[in-house]
Amino acid sequence: MGANGGIIGIDFFCGAGGLTHGLSKAGIDVVKGIDIDSTVKDTYIGNNPWAIFLNKDIRNLSSEEVMGGVDIGQKKLLLAGCAPCQPFSSQNRSNGRNTDQRRSLMMEFARFVKQLKPEYILVENVPGFSRDRNHESFIRTIKELGYKFDENILNAADYGVPQKRRRYVMLASKTIDIKLPDPEYGFGGKKYRTVKDAIGKFPKINAGETSMKLKNHTARKLSKINLDRISKVPRNGGSRNSFPNRLILKCHESHSGHSDVYGRMSWDKPAPTLTCKCTCLTNGRFGHPEQNRAISLREAAALQTFPERYIFYGNISNITKHIGNSVPVLFAEKLGSYIIKTENGR
Repeated sequence: MGANGGIIGIDFFCGAGGLTHGLSKAGIDVVKGIDIDSTVKDTYIGNNPWAIFLNKDIRNLSSEEVMGGVDIGQKKLLLAGCAPCQPFSSQNRSNGRNTDQRRSLMMEFARFVKQLKPEYILVENVPGFSRDRNHESFIRTIKELGYKFDENILNAADYGVPQKRRRYVMLASKTIDIKLPDPEYGFGGKKYRTVKDAIGKFPKINAGETSMKLKNHTARKLSKINLDRISKVPRNGGSRNSFPNRLILKCHESHSGHSDVYGRMSWDKPAPTLTCKCTCLTNGRFGHPEQNRAISLREAAALQTFPERYIFYGNISNITKHIGNSVPVLFAEKLGSYIIKTENGR
């Protein structure tokens, strides 16, 4: 990836590399990705060979290790912190009890902000993070350090991602009065990108099959009854409300919630928010718009705007988690481009 030579980035909680790849496409020189999860290593290195991958828990990491092998010179430093979102997710039933130790990871990230004093900070997380006490502590810290910042809940679909994905985003600068970029799509802007735009061209496969023509185009197997169920869901946006009585799950007989489960995506709309189980038919509206299966790994990656050349390594469950947890590449690129525009406009 080319870089503008002005900004060096370090990607904390880098996962499979969505943020790294997008920032790099924008021209930020992302030199290191850090993650505790060793299962992302092959994917991260294989697709971002210009960056060092550091497989460490940041709670046991020093600033010397973070900056090891990094030569800033006269360049500006960007620290990006997209901590695991599960502790702050609305789907996490324990999130009100503050029992998940991952909640404190943003304050560990703040420790490196204090020590390294980067010119720029980028934070991305689920909307629930903005209501958490760790968010309050993090914002208090950067205010005390004198950073100027802007924060809000943004929808990745408003920036060209073919997916409705609301996320908390914060941009901060040590010296510039920085603002978040304005939306480009929807409500008077460009037309939203759709599921068909992202995956309409991919070859057909059946549940349990892998395409010989396209890397990672693998769909999960379905049991006989779930194949029967998905065959009864109307094409292009249908739901489990169309099941005959014999196919209705007992847990759904007296429960009208979670209506997206077993649903199909719509061709002409952005996809619903992808999760770490986004290739599972039973975990959301993750059914293919036409074919009797859930979306494949490659389709999930495309909806997260990973390029087709981006190859994922591991088993189907791990890869699904890696894709679902990623920052969409295009969203990251838009944020990176805006940071560069801000830097160049000093």
